[in-house]
Amino acid sequence: MRLVLIGVAAISLAACDSGTVPSPADRQSGQLTNMTEIDPNLVSLNRDGLTAGSESFFFAAGQSEVNAAVARALGKASESGEIKECGAGPMEYSSYAGGLTVNFQDGSLVGWFLDEEAESITVPGGYGIGTPRAEIEAIDGFTMIEDSTLGEEFIISGQVAGFLKEDALSMLYAGTQCFFR
Repeated sequence: MRLVLIGVAAISLAACDSGTVPSPADRQSGQLTNMTEIDPNLVSLNRDGLTAGSESFFFAAGQSEVNAAVARALGKASESGEIKECGAGPMEYSSYAGGLTVNFQDGSLVGWFLDEEAESITVPGGYGIGTPRAEIEAIDGFTMIEDSTLGEEFIISGQVAGFLKEDALSMLYAGTQCFFR
């Protein structure tokens, strides 16, 4: 029975490999598998969380670890605080240079949003703040959110969402937000 449990645990751990983040051993040895070079000053946002330098975090990652990694990449948070009255429940946030805000609940990463163009922050699909509306609408899975009370809101394949303003992308987000609708 013990051997069966150990085997299941080993298979489970192997299945968790994202294939994009080097193992601690590879980082220490300087060998980076599946990556040509890691930019320590780069933050990449995705539908499941974010990557800061060489560290990737899924939603549910620890707040202090995420904040430390993002601060190493972008500099100290310009603002941090708590939103006590939020439809999703009380939320804490940290805002960084380049228009990135990361959201936390109960000490865990739950969402991010981006509202400025920044060379040090990449987003899914390579689009960014200021991308023309026609390019955003041409993305597979693009759907407008009808009757949004917040403006011209859209979602892409049910994962990453955002807003259009003056025929261009003005904000992107994923995960839990504190928008009052």
